[in-house]
Amino acid sequence: MPRENDGVMIILSSPSGAGKTTLVSLLSKLVNFEISISHTTRKPRANEIPNKNYYFVDEVEFKRLIKNQEFLEYAKVFNNFYGSTKTPVINNLNKGKNVLFDIDWQGAEQIKNKKLDYKLITFFILPPSKKVLFERLSSRDMKDKLIVEERMKQFGHDVLRWINYDYVVVNDNLDNCYSKIYNLIEAEINNSSKDYDKNFIRSHVEKLTS
Repeated sequence: MPRENDGVMIILSSPSGAGKTTLVSLLSKLVNFEISISHTTRKPRANEIPNKNYYFVDEVEFKRLIKNQEFLEYAKVFNNFYGSTKTPVINNLNKGKNVLFDIDWQGAEQIKNKKLDYKLITFFILPPSKKVLFERLSSRDMKDKLIVEERMKQFGHDVLRWINYDYVVVNDNLDNCYSKIYNLIEAEINNSSKDYDKNFIRSHVEKLTS
């Protein structure tokens, strides 16, 4: 059982380009919320700061961390490794800080399966449409059309993972999406009533996959 003063683990996952990283960044500005900074073997994007957005490491170092069982979760996504190390996460939770994870469905499953003695709330973020997703990916990865095509192809598989999450939120407007997530976190922590319509989500997923 989680202790009363322990922090809460909050996972945000999404298909690539749906906005989870931006939402995690916004939530981290709240008092007592910390981001679990992932290790990755991919190259930094232009706007990313090493040791703040990610710990950028080579494959040899990443595999050393796997061998030493230092990861709470890790996965290979689009030919690069990503992983969350255990020690800083557990330390923050024990200090009463809420820890935010910006990870994909594989990592989320691993954390769920570990059944740690901390409360866990999971969110899956969806785009309003495939057209909007394509536009977002194209503006982010505009130099490489192949990357965009690969991510759009993967979208059809990733979107089906929504069913394994506590809550699914559509990122049609960043402020609205943030507010919905914030309100659901507050309701979960305080055991109060939640404004959540699973039937709406189910029909939205059907539109995205049709």
